[in-house]
Amino acid sequence: MPFLYQWENDASVWADGANHNPLSQQDLRSYIESTTGDIYRDGQLRLIIEETSNPLTSNPLTLGCIDLFDFDPRNRRSAIGMYIAPEFRGKGVGKEALRLLEDYAFGHLHLRVLYAVIATKNTACTALYCHAGYSPSPLPKWTLEDDANIWIKSPMTNDQ
Repeated sequence: MPFLYQWENDASVWADGANHNPLSQQDLRSYIESTTGDIYRDGQLRLIIEETSNPLTSNPLTLGCIDLFDFDPRNRRSAIGMYIAPEFRGKGVGKEALRLLEDYAFGHLHLRVLYAVIATKNTACTALYCHAGYSPSPLPKWTLEDDANIWIKSPMTNDQ
């Protein structure tokens, strides 16, 4: 998957994630081969975001990826990570992907909390999570580059 290789090696977003060095194609191949696709076994789940509005298209357009990671089934929470390819940013792709991920996480996995750590200078992600109903809490000096906020959302249920 050449797009994963390109995205994982996009140094412009390394400060916003856990990756701080280039990954080889073998690194990615090993990851793909070792993952089961079962969030309970792997502790994470990567989903590819594709354009599927045209059912006649045999090769959907790959727009980005969205992850659940640091999955904690006992406490029913997970972190979110997202990467939207630069050419698709600002077009609602992240908003729709986040909505679908929330439906899955809260509805199928029965999570009680989703969260994302976002650098304060990342205004696009800040706007996305604010608009999606997440609440921020400050994380001063969270990274070498910037302060951050942890954006948290819980579904409106009676079992919280």
